[in-house]
Amino acid sequence: MFIDEIKVFARAGHGGKGCVAFHREAYRPKGGPSGGNGGRGGNITLQADHDLNNLIQQYYQPRLIAEPGEPGLGKGMDGHAGKDLIVKVPCGTLVWRLDGPAPASSEKTQPPKDKSDGPSSEGPALSPVEGPLALSTRKRPVIRHAGSARAIEVNLSDEPEVSGPSGPHDKGELVADLTQHGQQFVLCKGGRGGLGNRNFATAVRQTPRFAQPGEPGEEGDFLFELRVIAEVGLVGYPNAGKSTLLTAISKARPKVAPYPFTTLTPQIGIVEYPDWRRLTVCDVPGLIEGAHQNVGLGHAFLRHIQRCKILVMLLDMAGSDNRAPWDDYAQLLSELQCYDPALLEKPRLVVANKMDEPVAEGNLKKFKRKFRKLPVLPIAAAFDQGIEQFKSTIRDAVENGE
Repeated sequence: MFIDEIKVFARAGHGGKGCVAFHREAYRPKGGPSGGNGGRGGNITLQADHDLNNLIQQYYQPRLIAEPGEPGLGKGMDGHAGKDLIVKVPCGTLVWRLDGPAPASSEKTQPPKDKSDGPSSEGPALSPVEGPLALSTRKRPVIRHAGSARAIEVNLSDEPEVSGPSGPHDKGELVADLTQHGQQFVLCKGGRGGLGNRNFATAVRQTPRFAQPGEPGEEGDFLFELRVIAEVGLVGYPNAGKSTLLTAISKARPKVAPYPFTTLTPQIGIVEYPDWRRLTVCDVPGLIEGAHQNVGLGHAFLRHIQRCKILVMLLDMAGSDNRAPWDDYAQLLSELQCYDPALLEKPRLVVANKMDEPVAEGNLKKFKRKFRKLPVLPIAAAFDQGIEQFKSTIRDAVENGE
């Protein structure tokens, strides 16, 4: 199973709370406060790894939760910090922060109470609080104190309805792009541990009986999107011979069959040259008319050619599926334009495949008459005809682009 887009929830570890303790030891009367500090919460770190090729691990574990810090102890002992959670993702992963529900920004204040009414019989009066209470996280709200009473009040009717992303192009904020092997990014930072009561001892207040709670760790919803890193991208209609070409130029062995949509997931092949030069070629599933509107396999895999340096437009010059090659070429350009206009600015190489068929020569002449200034490279991938010229052509195009 190939997973190239997955939504995850990440939460770093909360900081441990500080300790309230006093030193007790023989021959040391009134040893003073000795509460230790809480440990730091664990971070969530993403690490790019070239040994991975999809996001299958996050598919089975979409909740990334780091360890919290341990609370402080007596005798000045600090709590252990939470262990960092390192999540390995394939190179070429983009991380988007999804827009979450924000607290309502209402400026309504509680009307002042008339002093003539006297104290309420229900308890001590609380001072009015301006605005809604801010929540540190969904699980750990901030408790407001007023004298001996404490309360929290959230009016859910005042909060606006916030909807999540509505489409593939509404992904929120891009926070990271991991392209190099070993590159790391701190997705969520752990909370700071609270201070023990020994940190609040002064000459005036020698026996503090309070400590700080730990700070909550960062959390949020994120979208991981994989875009394969390759120098060359093969683009064409179904059954145009892309998988056959990838098999001929590399040691990759994708499924090859005489029917459309044989390739259902992107395939990667490595082209090796005698001087140890290597090129990465990406074969994306076939495109059809309306692919930018999710027709066929849709635009789910078009993102993988956005990083390619050159695009190879592979055409079935024999017209095996009763389509004209020049119509296929025009439609491919239209689909790329509708998906991302920047794709048309990349260098393109037009390759005419299946030149071993009798009708291919005539169709090639018609194609050149319709696109006079467009160079076309004829090959027959099934019989290794023109493969060496194709390999040298894509190498020159990649080196010129660099």
